[in-house]
Formats: sequence, structure tokens, C-alpha cells
Amino acid sequence: MLSQGDVELFRKQGYLVVEGLQDEDALTNVRNEYSTLMDDLYGSWQQDGKVPQPHAGMGFWDKLDRAYRGGFEWYQPFDISLPHSGISDDTPMHFGPAVFDMATNANILDCVEALIGPEISSNPIQHVRIKPPQHAVAASENRAHVIATDWHQDQGVTLEEADETTFVTVWLAITDATIENGCLQVAPGAYREMLPHCSRSQVGIAEPFLPKDEATPVPVKAGGAVIFHPLTPHGSLANKSDHYRWSFDLRYHVTGQPSGRSHFPEFVARSRSNPASELKDWRLWKKMWEDTRHHLAHSDHIPQHRWGNDAPYCA
Repeated sequence: MLSQGDVELFRKQGYLVVEGLQDEDALTNVRNEYSTLMDDLYGSWQQDGKVPQPHAGMGFWDKLDRAYRGGFEWYQPFDISLPHSGISDDTPMHFGPAVFDMATNANILDCVEALIGPEISSNPIQHVRIKPPQHAVAASENRAHVIATDWHQDQGVTLEEADETTFVTVWLAITDATIENGCLQVAPGAYREMLPHCSRSQVGIAEPFLPKDEATPVPVKAGGAVIFHPLTPHGSLANKSDHYRWSFDLRYHVTGQPSGRSHFPEFVARSRSNPASELKDWRLWKKMWEDTRHHLAHSDHIPQHRWGNDAPYCA
């Protein structure tokens, strides 16, 4: 998928926009999987008397909007990870066949291989992001996966164990990501060192080090992706449209190197040297996360981030 010129551009600027990584069939499969999940959630709320019976033609976005405006918990049941804390045996999460096919898609892995080599593990630091219109966001909302994401570096949201790990992030658009609806913004070429972060409502780059003057929006169409280096500063714009914006964060690292969140499960997505080691069954992926959830629900809390607010630049 990537030419040598693409690889050189990635090395120079720290990110790359690649259109058409997922075809319409793959996008439809993911949307349908989440639509079924949304129907199940809405049905449970209806049984509890929280929402009325859905009217004819009420689809995924209508139900999601009702959930968000009603204050119902919809995000964690959609996420392809576990939360930072408060994990219990019934903490919701989503691991299904369409999402697994997306994470192991050959086009995506071809791009990743061109950048980090042929031994590729799916990194467990991964999320779904569905951003409501900013005007509908409650003042108390601070989740980075729901509102505009603060400037940060992906290496900054891993633990120190992965500071020498080679990995990339594939930010995959499920709906068109535009400047109006809150696409990513990056700081091209500014990925030579780790910048200080603070743990505010979100983990983000400390104010004195923000690369505001270098901010470059990177719109991308549904099925396309922004691929970036773990030290590339990036965030997202606010969603100023009247519609939701949907994407996934998919990360990949060189197999055998620390993931940066080793208490979460990773798996081999591609191996040229040992193809038999590749995970092919989404049900095993799901069980890995279920087993992890049970373990963490009965263990002492393990921090997911390294940063606090005690440094002078966080005051």
C-alpha cells in the first residue's frame, strides 16, 4: 500500500494520510455490528423504563443521540478496551468479528509492515471514538474519546516499559473526518523527543510545550486513516457540526517488545517468520479480554499512565 516515497514522507513529518484502507463492505460490517449492539443497549434501557419504544425508522444515530442526551452509559459498551479504573467482572466492552477483521485487515497491516517491519502485534492501547456535536456536550463531559482530544503523544500515554518499543498508530475513520466535525490535528516533524505531559481531565502535553503554532488539520474520508509516529504530537478539533464523528485508534508494535500496557492482552497480527503464531479467531481475542477483565477485577489497581500534576509546568 505504501511506496518508498510514502515511507520517507512518514519519516520526515511523523504522520501519513492514507485513503481507502477499508472498502465499503468492511465499513458496513463494522457499522452493522455496532448497530446491533446499539439495539441491544436501547432494548435494555426500554425494559428499565428509561426510553420509549423506538419509532419506525429509528436507526443507530437516533438511538445513540437519545442515549447521549439522556446521560445513559453507551461509551464503555462500545469500547475495544477496558477503562482506566473501576474494572469489575461485568464492566462492558466490545470485541466482535467485524472489529477483529478491521484490526487484522491486510491493507492496514501492509502499511504497518512498511513502517515497522514484518513481525506485528496488535497493541492493546486501542479505542473507539464517537464524538457528539460540541453543542450537545455536557459541561461535565471530559472523556477524551467523546470530546475534543487534548494535544498528546501516544508514547506519552504508555507506561515507561515501552519507551524503546517501535510502534505506530492507525487512526481509522468510519465516517468522514472533516475540519468542521473535529478531525485530527498534528504537529508535522515534531516527534524527536518526549514532551512533558500532565494528568488533567485528560492526559495531555503541558501548556508550555504545546505545539500550537505548528497545528496542521488532517481531514480524511471514511475508510481512510492517519498513521502517525508515537512521538508525533496530535489532538483533535472540536466537532462543530450537527452530526457525530466516528473513528478507531488501532495501534501496532513490533512483536516481542513491551506494549506499554502489559496488563492488557496483545496478539500477533502478522508474522512473516512464523505465520502459525497469528491470531485468526476473534472469539479467542474476546476471551483474552474477558480473562484479563476477571483478573484485573480481583487485583490491585494498575496505573495506565505515568504522569501526575506535581511538576511545576502542571501548576
